[in-house]
Amino acid sequence: MDIINVVLADDHVLVRDGIKALLEDQQGIKVIDEASNGKEAIEVITKNKPHILIVDIRMPELNGIEVVRIINNNNKYKDVRTLVLSMHDSEEYVIQAIQAGADGYLLKGASKDEFLKALHTVAAGGKYFTGDVSSIIMNNFVNGVVKHTPKKEVVEDPFNLTKREKQILNLVLQLKNNKDIAEELNISRRTAEVHRFNLMKKLDVKNIMELNHKANEFQLI
Repeated sequence: MDIINVVLADDHVLVRDGIKALLEDQQGIKVIDEASNGKEAIEVITKNKPHILIVDIRMPELNGIEVVRIINNNNKYKDVRTLVLSMHDSEEYVIQAIQAGADGYLLKGASKDEFLKALHTVAAGGKYFTGDVSSIIMNNFVNGVVKHTPKKEVVEDPFNLTKREKQILNLVLQLKNNKDIAEELNISRRTAEVHRFNLMKKLDVKNIMELNHKANEFQLI
């Protein structure tokens, strides 16, 4: 990916202008359009097909979580990645965003370096969740689900996962991004991306929430 094309969706002009000012000097990143509400955001990404949509949660017409859900449930947006940029770090918003399929969640108070790291991570196919947000996700979608999932009889793996795929599965459920997985398994980042893609395809899941549910349902971990 030579240029990361970005669309901004936020109902505050000052916020959009601030993000554009931050990104305009960054080589390899281009803000190609913007939207002031959720409905506009869908129209803009339909027209432009950006690599990433940076979206606020609280917007008129459609809120950011609804926008993310629409993107993830429609195959024509399959190449659009979503990064939620919000002032809210409440558990409710975080969980709803992840359930909708957000690829990242970053607080508006984040530093420039963290913002750029999140942007590049999501653009490369990874997931990025800032600070305490990661703890909320882990507690609710890994520890919480495992803790409250009734024990089942041991069943044979219907997906025939390889040893490597099971390693990838465990690391993904720990919210490791492709770079982390590559370092952990001593493989290239590209190889990690391929393994992750194949795993999601084999299990027929679109996000970590679905992956975690299926992994527990079939006792894959």
